[in-house]
Amino acid sequence: MNYISSKTHLVIHDIVLLVVRLFVGFAMLSHGFPKLQLLLEGGDPKFFNFLGMGPHISLLLVVFAEFVCSILLILGFFTRIIVGILMFTMAMAAFVIHAGDPFDKRELSLLYLAIYAILLTFGAGRFSIDGMIEKRRRATEW
Repeated sequence: MNYISSKTHLVIHDIVLLVVRLFVGFAMLSHGFPKLQLLLEGGDPKFFNFLGMGPHISLLLVVFAEFVCSILLILGFFTRIIVGILMFTMAMAAFVIHAGDPFDKRELSLLYLAIYAILLTFGAGRFSIDGMIEKRRRATEW
């Protein structure tokens, strides 16, 4: 017998999505911030050239993904697009940059990739900017 109403179930679903977004967003910020500092130092960064566009452009793209996109993920703004960018970054980290490394070096990027896949599937939830935009859009349809 199910004692939880469907409305309560939806609220719990949205709270879980919020907690996951906050945790993963702040965790990824801890990876992106040192790269942002490296980028701001200037000079010639020693960074992996994963797209063949030079280490400086590659570092700029990773900073955008890991720092800027993480802030947008925390806010829940353009979540599915942002998660797609983060998934691409984690796939590159796991399957290109750490391709020859043992599993323990690839494990973290694969975990992020799996969590981002879940967020891509379920979206940001009600407690996000995307959720507020959707609520306003639905209210104006009537």
